[in-house]
Amino acid sequence: MAIMREMRTTTSVCPECLKVIPATIYEEDDKVWIKKECEEHGEFKDLYWGSYEFYKRAKEYAFDGRGVENPNVKKENPACPQDCGLCRLHKSHTALANIVVTNRCDLSCFYCFFYAKKAGYVYEPTIDQIDEMVKLLRAEKPIPCNAVQITGGEPGLRDDITEIIELIHSHGIDHVQLNTNAIRLANDGGFAEEAKDAGVNTVYMSFDGVSKDTNIKNHWEAPQAIENCREAGLGIVLVPTVINNFNDHEVGDILKYGFKNIDVIRGVNFQPVSLVGRMPREKREEQRITIPDVLKRIEDQTDGQIQMNDFFQVPTAMIISRFVEAVTGEPMYDLSSHFACGVATYVFQDDDGNLIPITRFVDVEGLLEYLKEKTEEIEKGKSRVLAGVKILAKISDFIDKDKEPEGLNLSKLLFKALVKHDYDALGRFHERSLFIGMMHFMDLYNYDIERVKRCCIHYAMTDGRIVPFCAFNVIPEWYRDESQESQGISIEEWEKRTGRSIKSDLYERDTEKLENSEAYQKFVKQLEEIRS
Repeated sequence: MAIMREMRTTTSVCPECLKVIPATIYEEDDKVWIKKECEEHGEFKDLYWGSYEFYKRAKEYAFDGRGVENPNVKKENPACPQDCGLCRLHKSHTALANIVVTNRCDLSCFYCFFYAKKAGYVYEPTIDQIDEMVKLLRAEKPIPCNAVQITGGEPGLRDDITEIIELIHSHGIDHVQLNTNAIRLANDGGFAEEAKDAGVNTVYMSFDGVSKDTNIKNHWEAPQAIENCREAGLGIVLVPTVINNFNDHEVGDILKYGFKNIDVIRGVNFQPVSLVGRMPREKREEQRITIPDVLKRIEDQTDGQIQMNDFFQVPTAMIISRFVEAVTGEPMYDLSSHFACGVATYVFQDDDGNLIPITRFVDVEGLLEYLKEKTEEIEKGKSRVLAGVKILAKISDFIDKDKEPEGLNLSKLLFKALVKHDYDALGRFHERSLFIGMMHFMDLYNYDIERVKRCCIHYAMTDGRIVPFCAFNVIPEWYRDESQESQGISIEEWEKRTGRSIKSDLYERDTEKLENSEAYQKFVKQLEEIRS
C-alpha cells in the first residue's frame, strides 16, 4: 500500500465553481500530487510532478523576486487570483509580456486556448490601445518590461502586423517575439524579412512533432517557414505542445531536427499540455504529462545523451542576475517564477553528432554557488572591481577544458557577459548551442496559487491590467474572455465592417504541392538521417 507524505499546503480553485479552496501537495509512489476538496463538488486529485526526487532538487533553486513597486491594482487587501492586475501580492515583475493582437486564426487546433469562431466574437485592439499597453509595461518599477511576445490567435492575420511590431520596438523593447503557427511565414515569401526589419528578434513557432499525425498544425508548412527565416536571418524557437500518448514519443526527434538546423533554430521550448476546460478524470490521466515525464522521454529518446539532471529550474538564472546586479549596482531582470514552472539547459553538438549538455564540461552547481558567495561579499561591502578580477581568475576552475566543445572558450564568454557586460558574447554562446526549455502552464486541476503569485509571464490588457498567464488563460471567465468579449465585436459585425467572411481566414492546405516543394523534401531527408 502506497504511503502518502504531505509536503506543503497551498490554495487552489475548484474546477467546477472556481471557489478558492485549500489544497495539499504530497508525495506518493515517488511522484508529486495535488489534492483538494470543494464542499459542493467533492475531491479532486491530479498529478503535479512526475518525479519526487527531481522535485526535491528543483526546490533547492526556489528564489522569490522583488515584485513591482507600482502595482496597477491599488486594493489594500487583494485576493489571489481574483484581483490580478498586478497587485502587491505578486512576487515577480513582467519578464515576458504577451500582447494579444487578434483572436482570429487560420487554424482550429483541438487543444487551442481560444480563437474567434469558438469565442463568437472578434477581438483586435487598436494601434492606440497597443501603444498604451506597451507604455504600461515600460512603466513597471523597479524593472520595466523589456521583452514582448506578439500573440493571438494568429498575429499574421492582421494587415498592420508590421506596424504593430515597429510600434512595440519603438518603445525601447529589446526583445520582440512573434508567436505564430508559421502558415504566413511559409506562404508569404517576404514576411520573414518584413518581420525582422520591423523589429522581431525571434519567431516562436508551433511545432508539435516531426510526423503528419503529431504535427497536424503545420507539418507541411514548417519546413518552408524555416527556410524563409533562414534566408532572412531570423532565429526560431520551436514550441511543441506535448500531450501524453499523442506526440510524447517524438520529443527526441524534435531536438535532433533542431540540431540539424541549428543555424536558424535557436531553441526548443516544450510545453506539457495544459488541460484547460472541464475534463473527466480518465481523459486527464490519458493526456497528462509533467515536466519530469517529458525529461524522461528526452533521456530515453537521446540514448541518455541528455539527462534529467542536465536541466535547471528557471529561477536558477536569478543567481546570475543577482551577481550582475551586485557588480553593476543596477536592478536586473529577475526570472523569479515558481521552481515548478519551468526548466532549461543548453546543449552542444560535436563533429560526430554527439549531444553535449553544458553540464558535461561545466560544474554548473559549483559555479552557481561561487556566484552566490561573490554576490554576498559585494553586498557586504567588498569592492566590485576586486570581485570582477577574482571571477576572471576563478571561473575557469569550473570548466573542464578537455571536454569543452572545440573553439568555445566559455570562460572568456562568461567573463565578458558577467563582468564586462558584453551581451554580444551571450549571442555567440547561443549560436553554438541549442537552448532546450520547458514551461508547464497550469490548468484547473493542478492549479497552485503559490505559482500564480510568482508568475513572470504576463498578459497586458487594454483596461490597464497586467495579468499572469495562468490567471488569464486558466480562468478566462475572470480575465481573458470577460475583457476581450466586452471590447470585441460580433462576428457578424466584423464581417459587415470588413466585407469578408470569418471563414475566409481558414487556411486551405495544398498538401500535394507542399510535399513536392524543395523545403519539404529537405525536411524528409533530414528525418531519414535522424532516424538512421
